[in-house]
Amino acid sequence: MLLTYSELLQESILLFLTFFGAVVVALICGIAFHEFSHAFTADRLGDGTARAAGRVSLNPVRHLDPAGTVFLMIGGFGWGKPVPVNPWRLRNGPKNGRAMVAAAGPLSNILLAALASLPMHLGLVDWRSPFLVPSSVSGWSAGDYAGLFLGSLIIFNVVLAVFNLLPIAPLDGFAVAVGLLPSELSTTVARLEPYGPGILMLLIVMPFVAPGQVSLLHEFMSPLINGLTDLIAGGGRALR
Repeated sequence: MLLTYSELLQESILLFLTFFGAVVVALICGIAFHEFSHAFTADRLGDGTARAAGRVSLNPVRHLDPAGTVFLMIGGFGWGKPVPVNPWRLRNGPKNGRAMVAAAGPLSNILLAALASLPMHLGLVDWRSPFLVPSSVSGWSAGDYAGLFLGSLIIFNVVLAVFNLLPIAPLDGFAVAVGLLPSELSTTVARLEPYGPGILMLLIVMPFVAPGQVSLLHEFMSPLINGLTDLIAGGGRALR
């Protein structure tokens, strides 16, 4: 995020703090709620591992990873501490139970985005995009600041949900796919888990090491992000 908004420092410190702060707080809220939802679901399904580790908490400090937070502040891409789960203790069994715990994270981000959109649908605040930066915020009201924060919550929680639902290990979507697929196919897909982190890293760094190449992640995720953001917040709110 520092890389994204650093040029705003030349315009105004207030402008920089307004947009940088709104986005970082929105991302921290999204990541913390995501990890809390994993922990809460696992606990409700009978596995107390996360509770014993203090992870059934809405306190962001419990869920933020130091390295992931640094990356979040600098580049806008970060991660939380993985929630410890013992799938063999889950009431629904290791396959279905793990899928339910995994799905709870992205679904919680969609829920948070939907809740953040309510004041806009009720006409209490106007939409303010974190990517459409005005030349000044000197004339902004409290409603403008609220709109920026809520807009950031919506967009970045949708991004977190869509990204984490990709069926690539170690993302949540992989565990969801393994849990939903028929047993024989599920076993075959599960064998691909060790290769997932390498595949994911390759997809992430490809546009940077090969400039001009199409980002497969961007091409796949953008329509989903746009559609879901439009659905939650109303037309014209997506990342174009």
